[in-house]
Amino acid sequence: MSSGFDAIPRVFHAGQRHRWLPALTVALAAMVCADVVAQSTAYPAKPIRMLVPLAAGSAVDVVGRLVAVGMSADLGQQVVVENLPGAAGLIGTERAARSAPDGYTIAAVNDSIMTVLPQLHVKSPYDSFRDFTPIAQLAAVTWLLVAHPSVPAKSLPALLALAKKRPGEILYASGGNGSPQQLGMELLRSMTRVDLVHVAFKGATPALNDVVAGHVSVMFSATSVALSFVKEGRLRAFGTGSPKRLAVLPEVPTIAEAGVPGFDYVTWAGLVAPAGTPPGVVARLNAAAVRALQRPELRTKVIDLGFELIANTPDEFAQALKRDYQRMGTLIREASIKLD
Repeated sequence: MSSGFDAIPRVFHAGQRHRWLPALTVALAAMVCADVVAQSTAYPAKPIRMLVPLAAGSAVDVVGRLVAVGMSADLGQQVVVENLPGAAGLIGTERAARSAPDGYTIAAVNDSIMTVLPQLHVKSPYDSFRDFTPIAQLAAVTWLLVAHPSVPAKSLPALLALAKKRPGEILYASGGNGSPQQLGMELLRSMTRVDLVHVAFKGATPALNDVVAGHVSVMFSATSVALSFVKEGRLRAFGTGSPKRLAVLPEVPTIAEAGVPGFDYVTWAGLVAPAGTPPGVVARLNAAAVRALQRPELRTKVIDLGFELIANTPDEFAQALKRDYQRMGTLIREASIKLD
């Protein structure tokens, strides 16, 4: 079978070199382009696995599952969600990083997994930039500071006053060390100088369940996860970390307007692939994710759960990742956040 190089002279004189080099360059470029096109047009030929390194019911899991439905319809192959929780996301994310870069394993992640955990762990099992290829940021995750109704404070100023009156007595829950729940609360602590005690759970869902049960007093929770409990009166919302009030809870003030000027805490959920995934495949996945978020029924569900749509390009996601890595590094240092 011809190799594609049979027409290239095997013996040449120095003066002939300039005549065939341009043709060789064009031929090689054409072969590379044809290979990329073939990969992207033939893809996907089988179901795609979407790893979620957090517990079912977490914000990333919720938005990931919604997007997976739309992507499945767009790609003509099922996008199957698989939860691999543990160590605030380290375990599942490492699995994603070590997967084959063929487009058949992707991961739904949050900014804590990509920008916080690698800076807290001296021996992080993955490098956010070296081990992954960005696909798309899906949505901004908004946050609520919530408490069990038994907490004797009806507003954020009252809660802060109570915490200062009883330093080291009020417990706050999080999904684990380095989780976005911890980061949000540590930011609040650093700006208000209150002394709260961190209780780390193995996931955001069990953490919130213990707050709902009254075993732990307060927590920063993704709006999508806490919303139903707030509307049912099983949790009290003191404020949102967003710079503006949420359309789904217009009566809840921002934390900034409730007494902590300048407070701004919004995170994100996104899709990444193992480093080395072909550009054509990444482009196909990005297009499918963006189109999924443009579906009216899915878009409505995402917004009604308190998310804010992003749906950007791989390059825009890469730039946002760099900015947030630096921003979170600053927060970690200024708030003296360490692994418990």
